[in-house]
Amino acid sequence: MVEFKLPAWYTTPMAQVVLVGITCFATVGMFSAVSNLGAGGLSDIALSDTSNGVLYGCFAITGLVSGGICNLLGPRLTLFIGTLGYALYVGSLWCYQTQGTGWFVIFAGAILGISAALLWSAQGAIMMSYPLEKDKGKAFAIFWAIFQFGSFIGSIIALAINIRSGQLSAVSTSTYIAFLVIIFIGVASSFLVLPPNRVIRSDGTIVKLEAVSKPHEEVVGMMRLLKDWRMLALVPMFFASNYFYAYQGAVNANRFDGPTRALNATLEGAGAIVGALMIGYFVLDIKYLHRRARGYLGLATVVILVVIVWAVGLSWQVTFTRADATDANRINYHDSDYKGKGALYFFYYFSDACYQALAYWIMSAMTNDPFTLARYAGLYKALQSAGSAGSFGMDAVSTPFLNEHLASWILMLASFPLAFLVLRTVKESNYEDERVVYVDDVHRAQAEEGAAHEHHVEKTDSIEKGSVSEIPAPPLVDKA
Repeated sequence: MVEFKLPAWYTTPMAQVVLVGITCFATVGMFSAVSNLGAGGLSDIALSDTSNGVLYGCFAITGLVSGGICNLLGPRLTLFIGTLGYALYVGSLWCYQTQGTGWFVIFAGAILGISAALLWSAQGAIMMSYPLEKDKGKAFAIFWAIFQFGSFIGSIIALAINIRSGQLSAVSTSTYIAFLVIIFIGVASSFLVLPPNRVIRSDGTIVKLEAVSKPHEEVVGMMRLLKDWRMLALVPMFFASNYFYAYQGAVNANRFDGPTRALNATLEGAGAIVGALMIGYFVLDIKYLHRRARGYLGLATVVILVVIVWAVGLSWQVTFTRADATDANRINYHDSDYKGKGALYFFYYFSDACYQALAYWIMSAMTNDPFTLARYAGLYKALQSAGSAGSFGMDAVSTPFLNEHLASWILMLASFPLAFLVLRTVKESNYEDERVVYVDDVHRAQAEEGAAHEHHVEKTDSIEKGSVSEIPAPPLVDKA
């Protein structure tokens, strides 16, 4: 049998990270882009709140087991299943706009919550386990920049429409079709991802010999995860990592007019891309520093950013309340009052990207095993979604903006001392403690096994109608 040999560049970790980034750009990114266009359902606040509540609830519950499912099915199939929910949800928005089928939006939200948990578990496992230890910050930077570029494009489209017409009208059928085509391209791209046993790092090591796990191993692995004090210490960081989105989105919707909201969304996307690249390349993977020192530097960077950016946000927040959010008081980007607000939204998402990068980097520094990291990613997204559900619920009952701001800020500040304790346990390398397999060793073992098999067959050729399995193979001699 002729075995097809993949190009060497295709089996590298960074090529796989780029592929996952493209998949998420075309699915999650386009979902965000449609949302930025004011897509169906968002005009009905009750429907939007119900759909988001169901989505994040299913996301949080499924996230607890999505890492195990990813290990059982493999990252490729898990990623594929995970992308399907985004196509269904965008399709439900289209149906709601044309047919008024609100129930379909809620149903699609539940399916998306389940599938998104699977997608992000596979994504986390690939991004955190495939690269070398020295490249894990860069891997996050590359993925996050590609992924966020989808939201950035949608924001630019929304900005262009707003500037031309002054508001967002209903999204046209052709626009929905265009986005769905891109999403289905993302669905197809998930099949390009390789399992860990086919990815070869630059030092010649294979990510993992096994492509999938076993059910009993997942049960044991999940029990160990829940008893690991380091993961328990990271719970506040995981819970806080998306908590602030509800507050930032609510202020953007209530204090700015349509064109300015679109401009802020564009600045948010730009800030996320720049922030990820900066901390990934120039902080977490900086040369000449030991790994734990890089973690400390990353934590210090995030702490400084969160303190400064959110302090600036607080100085603005104390000047208004929800009662001030009227059409007459909405800010336009031409107004003198807008000065500094665009920069604030840029740095809100700049610091958000750094916060997410630090969380992923800490998890990836704890182990290199893809099965363990898939479970970590699942728990991370479960708690993150629980935080999102809580924050959107908080906003849905018209909680004062100042309370939302302080809750978001305090949660992040409280997570830093615990993250520091976990960073103190980071080793210079996990390669000595975990099984490392070199591709040359695998090829050598296969060659020796093939030679032994050929010798075995030659012995049976002289026996008429003899079965190879009936003749014991000669023992292999270990070479000193």
